[in-house]
Amino acid sequence: MTLQAPTIFSLQAPKDVSLTDIEAELNQIWQSYGIAGEDGTLPAATRATTFTLVVYEPEETQYLLAALGFYNGPIDGIPGPQTQAALREVQKKYGLTETGTATEETLTLLREEVAKRHYSNAIAENASGSYSLDATSPRIADEIALRNPCRIITLLPVVGEDEGVKAQVSAYCPIQKGSSSTLICCEYITLSGTAAALERISGMVPALMIGGLPKFLWWKATPDPNNSLFKRLAAVCDNVIVDSCNFNKPETDLLSLQALVESGLPLADLNWRRLSAWQELTAEAYDPPQRRAALVEIDRVNIDYEKGNSAQALLFLGWLASRLSWHPVSYQKESGDYDITRISFTADDQRQIEAELAGVPVADVGEVPGDLIALRLSSTNPQANCGTLICTETGGCMRMETQGGAQSTGLFQQVTSLSEQKAEVLLSQQVQRWGHEALFEESLAVIAQILKLGKG
Repeated sequence: MTLQAPTIFSLQAPKDVSLTDIEAELNQIWQSYGIAGEDGTLPAATRATTFTLVVYEPEETQYLLAALGFYNGPIDGIPGPQTQAALREVQKKYGLTETGTATEETLTLLREEVAKRHYSNAIAENASGSYSLDATSPRIADEIALRNPCRIITLLPVVGEDEGVKAQVSAYCPIQKGSSSTLICCEYITLSGTAAALERISGMVPALMIGGLPKFLWWKATPDPNNSLFKRLAAVCDNVIVDSCNFNKPETDLLSLQALVESGLPLADLNWRRLSAWQELTAEAYDPPQRRAALVEIDRVNIDYEKGNSAQALLFLGWLASRLSWHPVSYQKESGDYDITRISFTADDQRQIEAELAGVPVADVGEVPGDLIALRLSSTNPQANCGTLICTETGGCMRMETQGGAQSTGLFQQVTSLSEQKAEVLLSQQVQRWGHEALFEESLAVIAQILKLGKG
């Protein structure tokens, strides 16, 4: 039997909510929470006892503008000059009053246009409202609270006049564990206000975190080492979680991630988790002794990914180069029907390795922008036994096969598309661990070296 608490209390006064208010509402929820067992007694609700998760959910305006090609700046919820210019451009194009602000009329039009284009399933699903982690529709709790009683604090920036910070407090108890006497519950605290208002009360957020338990920050916006709210929250968390599939400018933002790692921040990227099947199949391909010995013959790497976000392709290449001690020496990009990136490496024995990343236009863009489609490892030495081709099972190898190569492919494997690649599922796995991830950090360091060549 599934048990769920419908109890939600909202605080709507136009002022900054206080810590006392929130704690009082939480206590009231638990006092009012009543589901009688067979003996007429109330079950003991197991409150948040595993970790605290802080979620920064960016305001939707920049997402919508970026999806329609009007905006190419950071997704940070801050209506700066680029955002204002993009809004004016939209308003001029569609005959709206040119205010440079996110009026309700403008937002409605943007939502409709994005939904028409089906640019992003995630945006289309939310086309009628904000991107909030609303307590009445707790998608993350569906995955996380199934495993852990926790506290989730959501920061929800909104546009418009500063009317203070409002709070919504709720409990979500999706499962009955063991017997009717115990409920496993997730506590939700949603704080909404302008970016300035949220910054004003940011000192209160650490006080809402449960002492003595792990603390995670899921920063769903563009990571910005100079953002004061980000810095304050990251400083008190055991792990900062991002998802590079949503980066609007992947190359710039990956460099920002490296800067954060160099500052000592324990960082995790959900997009890195999506590469695990590709990494495992690649490693398995070279398990046999003869194949392992031929690893040093690899000097050609081709990676195809869904055009639009190069993060996954760069992360995989960074991982491969860091494992094989390749050092980047040149970087070139060209845009067109295909986004082509060419990177040259030298190995420790001075061999030259050439890598090509190709952003391939696809008719049906999935939920994860920039998903890998296929990869091929090969050699210009026709005698080398190192050829490997790995691709998705949905025709991902077609372009690789038509291109051919100097060496026939010795091993062919397929990656199965998994629903577990969704951010909510990956997040529920990520919060089982924290601290530094050596493989990810070593791969990111190589990526930073590559991207800095492009800026040189």
